[in-house]
Amino acid sequence: MRRFAYTRADDVDAAIAALADCPDGVFLGGGTNLVDLMKLGVVSPGLLVDVSRLPLAEVRETAGGGLWIGAGVRNSDLAAHPAVRSRYPALSQAVLAGASGQLRNAATTGGNLLQRTRCLYFQDVGKPCNKRVPGSGCPAREGVHRDLAVLGHSEACVATHPSDMAVALAALDAVVHLRGPEGGRTVDLTDFHRLPGDAPHLDTVIRHGELVLAVELPPPPTGGSGYRKVRDRASFAFALVSVAAALDVREGTVHDVRLAFGGLAHRPWRARAAEDALRGSRATEESFGRAADAELAAAEPLRDNAFKVPLARNLAVRVLSGLAGRGGTAAVTEGTAS
Repeated sequence: MRRFAYTRADDVDAAIAALADCPDGVFLGGGTNLVDLMKLGVVSPGLLVDVSRLPLAEVRETAGGGLWIGAGVRNSDLAAHPAVRSRYPALSQAVLAGASGQLRNAATTGGNLLQRTRCLYFQDVGKPCNKRVPGSGCPAREGVHRDLAVLGHSEACVATHPSDMAVALAALDAVVHLRGPEGGRTVDLTDFHRLPGDAPHLDTVIRHGELVLAVELPPPPTGGSGYRKVRDRASFAFALVSVAAALDVREGTVHDVRLAFGGLAHRPWRARAAEDALRGSRATEESFGRAADAELAAAEPLRDNAFKVPLARNLAVRVLSGLAGRGGTAAVTEGTAS
């Protein structure tokens, strides 16, 4: 591991200033992803600015009826928070599905959004990887790619974003609050993560020196919400496919719907085509299936991951059907895939 400097920031402005003149510096929160990547030699920052003690661990109601979630809120606290469990069950379920209890006790909201892909070529410094070394190639396209992207990928990268939490936030229309050397700004969660294009080393639109302050949720959607994940084993594992949805059914007709997929793309995939197809339709399995087909028509699976397309379709139908049938929260029952 490369030698690095370390400092602990006393406040947000001090943290931002510490990185302003250090192009290879990074913020350190829970460290559950960053420290692993440093040990592997995947990243070698020259400076770590510890932001874990900053006053960013608050969950509170907003004046508009939404929820403010500080970037330093631990995943375990977020999942257990009464307002999250009762008003945004998809988010609580996604966080609980995302990691072991020990990791949830350390990982933070901001860090979860910024975690890097688990593509094995990215994590192996002995292999080329455009995300790690731009221009070196993407061996996953012809190599091991069973777990990787079927939507939005490029010749340069087929990696997937690993977060469960971010998929639920995408479906719930969350907004990310940032502050950096040039001041503060907000970014819709659906625009925060990037598709790879020809610059897959850029995971998000965050600028150097910007700190995630919080995630803000609008008022909870009318109807119910839920999250479901399919993975290779019932114990801690990343999603092959996941679905977060919010559904408002009135007199058997879909009044509103929000749908997002995980495990399919370089970012949480908001299913706009499926949503457009469903609004005003009858809330039936047939309608849900047609809407999922409309979204997944853009899929371009590789040699070994075409199974993800029908898996995503069936999972979306099941989650939406569960919400329509219960008029409330879709139960989280883990699936496995062989």
